[in-house]
Amino acid sequence: MSTAAPQGLPASRTEEDGSAVVRVLSYNIRSMRDDTAALGRVIRACDPDLVLIQEAPRFFRWRKALARLARSAGLVTLAGGATAAGPALLCSLRATVERTEDVLLPLTPGLHRRGFSTAVVRFGAARLGVVSCHLSLAKDERLAQARLLTERAERLGAPHVLVGGDLNEGPEGKAFRHVAGRLRDAWAVRPWGGEFTSTAENPYQRIDAMFVSEGVEVLGCGVPTLEDADVRAASDHVPVLAVLRLPAEG
Repeated sequence: MSTAAPQGLPASRTEEDGSAVVRVLSYNIRSMRDDTAALGRVIRACDPDLVLIQEAPRFFRWRKALARLARSAGLVTLAGGATAAGPALLCSLRATVERTEDVLLPLTPGLHRRGFSTAVVRFGAARLGVVSCHLSLAKDERLAQARLLTERAERLGAPHVLVGGDLNEGPEGKAFRHVAGRLRDAWAVRPWGGEFTSTAENPYQRIDAMFVSEGVEVLGCGVPTLEDADVRAASDHVPVLAVLRLPAEG
């Protein structure tokens, strides 16, 4: 069984000048508590070079579970999981990995521990810093984490930056507006597909998003049209797919 690929966005490629077209997916997978076969099919159908995961497995044999998901999607584990308190990164073999770092954020007593999964990767001659995040349900902590998120993105030292994840609020929220004020909201730049990311059964809000730095060309970003049964079975969120053109470095 397979899920048909979404239509209307370019395939990945590397140009003669070293610039690269990269497909990126951001997806809250609810700790793989749902139909993992459907989850793998949804990711594979989107044919991503990078996947920014939120709510990756964090407990017993979490590394094996994340590796199993990566294999089912034709990818490899790049970073994150329990070591980032949930965010993770997967990638295709097209990516050349420079470095990774998982970051745990300050813990507010009584609230869930949060973190970032980060990496710097190359596609052709294009170099990209990446951060996967899942911000707090508490609005004050969420805003503080959004500020740490943009600081971390700036400190990656890459010419191009991609930040994505579950912000737990929509574009009208302070945390979302903070990130969008320092990076570009990819959906707002070049909307494609659907807008709302939660819930999978009845999408009504856009709380999952991707943001890019100046110089990254957004060729399209939004919720892909996929097999409804798989999307509903895979998680309580739907994925966000973006296709980006990254200029060659130097």
